Amino acid sequence: MRVIAKAALWAVILSVGWVATYRFVPMPFTWPMARDALSGRHVARDWVGLDEIAPVMARSVIAAEDSSFCTHNGFDMAAMQKALERNATSNKLRGGSTISQQTAKNAFLWPGRSYVRKGLEAWFTLLIEVIWGKPRIMQVYLNIAEMGPGIYGAEAAAQHYFGKSAKSLSNTQAARLAAILPQPLKRNAARPGPYVRKQSGRIEKRARVVARDGLDNCL
Repeated sequence: MRVIAKAALWAVILSVGWVATYRFVPMPFTWPMARDALSGRHVARDWVGLDEIAPVMARSVIAAEDSSFCTHNGFDMAAMQKALERNATSNKLRGGSTISQQTAKNAFLWPGRSYVRKGLEAWFTLLIEVIWGKPRIMQVYLNIAEMGPGIYGAEAAAQHYFGKSAKSLSNTQAARLAAILPQPLKRNAARPGPYVRKQSGRIEKRARVVARDGLDNCL
């Protein structure tokens, strides 16, 4: 029991130190980036500050992924309950993960649906909420989210799809990037299909509501 207790204590200390380090320094890589690099795929990513990304990009991902981002503590219990209810009657699984949970998963963990990984995801979500705060969570999310084959982050995606910096993204372009997030390997922001066009139109409208109602006022 003493060995287990010591191991648990060291796991806590190391994980807190890991998260605290990334509060101040750019993340060198993530599991998906390493996977792409090891498979021989070119990895495009450019780490930028939150002030170097058009505010409408953050509003668009809040509108598309997590409208309660600024008010929850990392978990949206109502969204999780809705996802459970939908999944009980549908063959297509849908998640209820917040931007904080997605950031914790992408930054520190491997893909998968095991109980161990979900438990670690919850732990790291709590840590980044406490140690990082909302602006840093959003910055990291917008820098490591997969937005195409080997394309990570808003800056690399803006350059790849639109030939401009993330700071210069228009409302429509930001909405298109947010629309491809759930399936970045199958969707294209520059040449959107019917679904992406329709979804990005919805996101663009919701992003205006985010701005109007101050749903991004934690950034």
